[in-house]
Amino acid sequence: MSKTITPYNNQQATKKEQVADMFNNISKTYDFLNHFMSLGIDIIWRKKAINELKQERPQHILDVATGTGDFAFEALKILKPQHITGVDISRGMLNIAEQKIAKRGLSNKFSVKLGDSEQLPFQPDEFDAITVAYGVRNFENLEKGLADMYRVLKPGGKAVVLEFSKPKAFPIKQLYHFYFHYITPGIGKLFSKDSRAYSYLPESVAAFPDGSRFTQLMDKVGFQNTKSRPLAFGICSIYTGIKAS
Repeated sequence: MSKTITPYNNQQATKKEQVADMFNNISKTYDFLNHFMSLGIDIIWRKKAINELKQERPQHILDVATGTGDFAFEALKILKPQHITGVDISRGMLNIAEQKIAKRGLSNKFSVKLGDSEQLPFQPDEFDAITVAYGVRNFENLEKGLADMYRVLKPGGKAVVLEFSKPKAFPIKQLYHFYFHYITPGIGKLFSKDSRAYSYLPESVAAFPDGSRFTQLMDKVGFQNTKSRPLAFGICSIYTGIKAS
């Protein structure tokens, strides 16, 4: 990326600090707005991403940028692993995740930890699989974040990344651009105390190196058999890669 997109354009704070502040600010409305603005399609996309791990049947999964835990909860249902560890930079988002874990009685299956996605607080070769849903575009240093995910993944382990991408075909491209740049910020402003967070969303997606540019970054840090799978005409993409045995 030639330009670093930050939530608040605050030169006194790093992107990492601004992202943490943004998610702390919107944590209480995040789940509602996520499902509302995607018309619930985000749930289908999550399931498709999780199904990428069905054949591997991982037992210990790391969910990076876990947020309020929705991706991990879905993975628990579909994959039935022994344990999922979620890590996130936002304490506010993790507070919501912890409430949901307690309410569902899943503390023995899912635990969360405050941590930096680019300096993961785990040992090398610790996890059978790593997942990230809508989190990598918020990394301050994308290559560093991917390299650290590679470090904590076991040899032979698989990484699955779900992220927004940019559709290229008419008229999806035009409709997507209109919705993301005009409708999304308006809805965010209406329901959230932090309207800037929902202007940052389309800006961060526009700046994100999607498709082959992202798989090339995965290749660069060591992942093998990297693949990109567009969903919904390219609105979203699933990326996968394996750590060499």
